[in-house]
Amino acid sequence: MKIGYVGLGKMGFNIVERLLDKKHEVFVFDKNEEAVKNISAKGSLPAGSLQSLISALTPPRLIWVMVPYQAVDTVLQELLPFLQRGDTVIDGGNSPYKESIRRFKELNEREINYLDVGVSGGPSGARNGACIMVGGKKEIFRKYKNLFRDLACKGGYAYMGKPGAGHFVKMVHNGIEYGMMQALAEGFAVMKASPFAFDLTKTARLYNHKSVIESRLVGWLQKAFDQHGENLDEISGTVSHSGEGSWTVEAAKELGTSVPVIEGSLNFRIQSQANPSYTGQILSAVRNQFGGHEVFKKTS
Repeated sequence: MKIGYVGLGKMGFNIVERLLDKKHEVFVFDKNEEAVKNISAKGSLPAGSLQSLISALTPPRLIWVMVPYQAVDTVLQELLPFLQRGDTVIDGGNSPYKESIRRFKELNEREINYLDVGVSGGPSGARNGACIMVGGKKEIFRKYKNLFRDLACKGGYAYMGKPGAGHFVKMVHNGIEYGMMQALAEGFAVMKASPFAFDLTKTARLYNHKSVIESRLVGWLQKAFDQHGENLDEISGTVSHSGEGSWTVEAAKELGTSVPVIEGSLNFRIQSQANPSYTGQILSAVRNQFGGHEVFKKTS
């Protein structure tokens, strides 16, 4: 399959590597020329512009856009003059689902297909097999089903429903992630404050052997302790958030659904900017493990 790929950040770069492993022919564009050079050394074909990227593909064309959600409209506006009826655009980033519904409608009017695709698993999942959630017209999902199969871990892709559904499911996934991480961080903060002088690394390792809370998150926490020590002295106690947790809270309010755990975890991250804590250090450390987020304390 020939694919045009726009966006070579941590996720995009690794997805292209996996596509190349699966013998797809991938034409790439990114304003970061170094990223284009590095992925081209692995077998992708570089494009100097979006126009040349589109020109390299044979209609009907497939273009995967993997950029921050704030940049999606800009990329689409730059692509539109070169797209034709029957082409397909995939938005694989974390876009607000209402924006995905709008983009579908706008492209559909031009008879251009659009799929909103949530991708979970962080950079390691992007490279080794991700969890992929697809929204859009079912016949277009079916057309590219093998592509999603190649990018996903075994059993790790599915059609979620009509346009917007893929990004909605990914949004809720990220909201749940906030709550799970918050409970994990709070629990370990309680153990650290207790009079028992727990070995927290050993506790995390134990929890990850068939306990009810066994999970990748616990495994990443153990790895963070191994790398940075249980005091996490290098790690910031303030915790960033990228938007998806707040989108989940907003959607829940619109739907009349109570989400106190997710909302509480979001508020903790916001308040941590002025009130860093050990709980915040744990959250930051785990975010660094699975997403490669920059979480180290700034040195003056």
